[in-house]
Amino acid sequence: MKQYYPKNGRVILHVDMNSFFASVEMAYDSTLKGKPIAVAGNPEERKGIIVTCSYEARKFGVKTTMSVWEAKKLCPQLILLRPNFSRYREASDAMFLILRQYSDLVEPVSIDEGYIDITESYQLGSPFEIAAMIQNQLVNELDLPSSIGIAPNKFLAKMASDMKKPLGITVLRKRDIPTVIWPLPLIEMHGIGMKTADKLISAGMKTIGDLAHTDDLQIEMLLGIRGAKLKERANGIDLRKVDPNAANDNKSAGSSTTLPKDSTNQQELLKVLEKLSEETSIRLKKKNYLTKNVSITIRYKNRSTITRSRKLSNPIVHHKDIYSAAKLLFLKHWNGNPIRLLGVTGQDLIEQVNAVEQLDLFSYTKAAEKEPLYQALEKLREKYGENAVTKGIKKK
Repeated sequence: MKQYYPKNGRVILHVDMNSFFASVEMAYDSTLKGKPIAVAGNPEERKGIIVTCSYEARKFGVKTTMSVWEAKKLCPQLILLRPNFSRYREASDAMFLILRQYSDLVEPVSIDEGYIDITESYQLGSPFEIAAMIQNQLVNELDLPSSIGIAPNKFLAKMASDMKKPLGITVLRKRDIPTVIWPLPLIEMHGIGMKTADKLISAGMKTIGDLAHTDDLQIEMLLGIRGAKLKERANGIDLRKVDPNAANDNKSAGSSTTLPKDSTNQQELLKVLEKLSEETSIRLKKKNYLTKNVSITIRYKNRSTITRSRKLSNPIVHHKDIYSAAKLLFLKHWNGNPIRLLGVTGQDLIEQVNAVEQLDLFSYTKAAEKEPLYQALEKLREKYGENAVTKGIKKK
């Protein structure tokens, strides 16, 4: 089987579960199979948001992030279910357990997708045969459908897995790029969102091929370093390795400060905590990361130090959300003794381009409404300094 594998390159699979939450619910309750179902953040409220839906529901035009009332209008017979976090996590763990049977090089990307480097797994079969075995095992053992992309790198594998859904297997080689990838509209390229696509379109680009052939200086002026990286991807260049430890890397961003004097004043300490949360948020945004785990550090007058963390259902980056998590930890774990140092850190970081509120979308609408405001404030602070925009009236 080694003849089906490159001598110098890699063979990477991207496994993407189809309508994962809805599929898990149908696997749990077989009476739901074949019916239009949707998992919604708050199905009892008209303003609740659709987290995911079955392919039967999609035929009626139901889509992720659509409001419940819109979805019900399109599909009156739609069955709405509340998210079951523990059920989805259990199914995800079982899924990755199966993937690791085929290679040690498995990198989870999110709860329902991951990369597998099968370059050294040639004894099990050809790349296509291995993909088919994985897909069949996921169906037979977990009753969960998936789509799999086969390619020489992560980017192309991800693009390939999106091409046939549900239950598709797509092989994408570098020689296929001009005919398969380049004719696609920019918005279909992994790593490009609506805002980036609009910016590129306004510069005269319409397809991925246009991006691949654009001038280096032009793309850098438009998007900075990220633009050069996107152009590389558009040309099928992606040197990232499949890293099993990527999800466990000690990636973090945070801020800490030693207080001018030891303090037991809760109001003062919370103000310090809020300032540290804002600094942590700024550092995360500069790195284009969100955090899924907020931790605080408390050092007391006697130099004893404690660190406490809180895992989050959804990745966050705005300072209000970070402060909210940090405040809960502080009020729960501070013993009332004088504090010398405080710190706030975001851990378990996830790239902004990959960050999706995958489980709990109760706050989706509010977050979407506030996003333009957050961006405007951030630009003002970057241009005129951190104190350019503050809440209320600042007392002397």
